[in-house]
Amino acid sequence: MADQGLLSYPYSTREVVNIVKHLEKFPESDMEDVIFNIFDFDRYSPELVETLGEVLVKHGFSNKSVLTAEYITAKRAREDVQVTVKRYSGLDTKEPKHGKEDPDNKPHVGGNTWAGGTGGRDTAGLGGKGGPYRLDKGHKVHQLSDEEKNAVPEHIQRAAREMGRKAFEEKLKEIGMSGYDHSVYSQFSNAVARQVQSLRVILGNLQAKNKERQWSRHQTSGELDDVKLIDGLLGEKTIFRRRSEQEPELGTPQLKPKLFRVVVDVSGSMYRFNSYDGRLDRELEAVVLMMEAFEGFEDKIKYDIIGHSGETSNITFVTRNDPPKNNKERLDVIRTMHAHSQYCWSGDHTLEATEWAVSTLAEEDCDEAILVVLSDANLQRYGIPPSELAASLSSKANVSAYVVFIGSLGDQAERLIQRLPAGRAFICNDTKELPQILKQIFTSSVYHGDCDVITDMCSVQEYGCCMAQFYNWKSTV
Repeated sequence: MADQGLLSYPYSTREVVNIVKHLEKFPESDMEDVIFNIFDFDRYSPELVETLGEVLVKHGFSNKSVLTAEYITAKRAREDVQVTVKRYSGLDTKEPKHGKEDPDNKPHVGGNTWAGGTGGRDTAGLGGKGGPYRLDKGHKVHQLSDEEKNAVPEHIQRAAREMGRKAFEEKLKEIGMSGYDHSVYSQFSNAVARQVQSLRVILGNLQAKNKERQWSRHQTSGELDDVKLIDGLLGEKTIFRRRSEQEPELGTPQLKPKLFRVVVDVSGSMYRFNSYDGRLDRELEAVVLMMEAFEGFEDKIKYDIIGHSGETSNITFVTRNDPPKNNKERLDVIRTMHAHSQYCWSGDHTLEATEWAVSTLAEEDCDEAILVVLSDANLQRYGIPPSELAASLSSKANVSAYVVFIGSLGDQAERLIQRLPAGRAFICNDTKELPQILKQIFTSSVYHGDCDVITDMCSVQEYGCCMAQFYNWKSTV
């Protein structure tokens, strides 16, 4: 196929050899999982997926969609992953405490002695009850039920919450006094270095989108067009003109900044399930990606980063007029996010955070306002209906709002996507996918207000309409 020009490059023998070497060392590996990395970049081209899929099916793979992100996500959801071990303690809580540090970091289940244990009581750990905050030591989590956790007396919950707040304040002081740790920041920066360059190319090509009021000629009503007086005498009906808002031409100078707001999820579940699917690490990488990519584009785009958790719906991590200027300041941002997720109280304010972010952006005077909500899709546990999130995303016509699910237990994210407005929700299982998602957001955001109208009036099912379809609709109306 490469020789015939059907593929832009051949797949090398070296890649085949590496697959064989991997399977020899790990004979129980799933063949589909082994090849995903080799074709990772190609997943973004539907035509290439179709071509490669035919070859793979010919040689024994299950179906032509084996390379798509949707297939991979569904496959992961089908896998029987044991996230936790359920247990029942039946023991009473006494008082919250950090617990003793085990120098050997052995797994501890139950009891109320060790810091970092699971399924116990009183101490900092995971899966237990009555402890002051989360502490992951890398062991399998033994999880108490919500019923047993909710049975903790109110005075112990208050004491645990207060201890968690004090620990968070101490952590913030530590972050403020600490120096720049190159090795820590590099873990996140290096993981997205290539994506930073991709996003900077996208930002460099952004066009002005603020609509301008111009004369629309050839109208059947409005102000009489002087140049069409003769046409009117001859019986022509379209001899009027009206002032209307029109899209700016390509290359039009951007007179006002674009406003970009990121709402990040720093709830307890982000820390709790990070060892399961890396959701918190992925979110921190995404934030580093955007902070680095936006540097130098301050005259074109201004951004802020707002967080939410069980504690509150509005935590400021980055302000629009004072973005982080160097790696030390960017490291402080992600350290603070991580700390909040560890020490905050349980709960969820996704809906309130989204509503606030949309409503306040709608009041701004800008070229365009874009909101991206990062979430772990853990809404069902807190009784948040997808319909309410959908309504908040589309509540203001002058704000293009989207949600990106960066974590999911089972098929939570897939089920949510199906119940949210088309084109407004994405799943990001790998930060490598984020620039492509942001490109879709930047290039389609201006049309959402109009496409909503198309959807309502003409039953068009997809938001991603192109300019030709849009203008064809306008002329028809």
